[in-house]
Amino acid sequence: RVFLEGNPYLLGLTMVVSLLHSLFDFLAFKNDIQFWNKNKSMEGLSAKSVVLNFVCQLIVFLYLLDNETSWMILASSGIGVCIEFWKIGKAMHIEIDRSGKIPMLRFRDRESYAQNKTKEYDAIAMKYLTYVLFFLVICFSIYSLKYEKHKSWYSWILSSLTSCVYMFGFIMMCPQLFINYKLKSVAHMPWRQMTYKFLNTIIDDLFAFVIKMPMLHRLSVFRDDVIFLIYLYQRWTYPVDKKRVNEFGFGGEDEPQAPQTLEGSNSATAA
Repeated sequence: RVFLEGNPYLLGLTMVVSLLHSLFDFLAFKNDIQFWNKNKSMEGLSAKSVVLNFVCQLIVFLYLLDNETSWMILASSGIGVCIEFWKIGKAMHIEIDRSGKIPMLRFRDRESYAQNKTKEYDAIAMKYLTYVLFFLVICFSIYSLKYEKHKSWYSWILSSLTSCVYMFGFIMMCPQLFINYKLKSVAHMPWRQMTYKFLNTIIDDLFAFVIKMPMLHRLSVFRDDVIFLIYLYQRWTYPVDKKRVNEFGFGGEDEPQAPQTLEGSNSATAA
């Protein structure tokens, strides 16, 4: 029915954008894993954002599961949850405390994170952002309970939490921008990676327009645009610190040096 009654041009655009969106999802997962595998220091990175990302991803996954969403979207969301939990182990030390009756997970800062200014700025940012997030959750939960219908109390809780994550998801990206602001520098990012990030943003925007989805989910797509524009402003304003690694796992010092020309080599030998 979709093929017979739908607009063929819109259908073709939808298929192309969906394929590109899936491809960029795969590349995003790949780059995330590569970065955290190679990363040896938490300097300039927000450990609390990693934990908050996992919590938000888990809430969204449970919400999609409760609403019987397509298995393709569930698979992508589920993989994202697993990667976010794995990243916590890379950003922090995770230990099992068996001193009590029930074993508990204990999280401890890594030395490279605990002994630099990043932890101080990270704590300041998350303190105020947490207040804002709790306020939004409470307000939207009351509004949702009064004016919207839900299958159960569980669905109401998930719907309320997910709505806040969708609408204000940029909050969990703000600490990294705050760290850039306090350090007055940005991580090095080659033009090839900048181009990839720009194309990924464009594809996400097109995906939000051509694919049918809740309005709140559509709004969540454009939060990445806001963060990306702020990052571009910071990159234009602040100097690039080549010692800091970017989200793709590379720093300026990791780039291969250009080989010397034959003339330059001969001159050095003659000297």
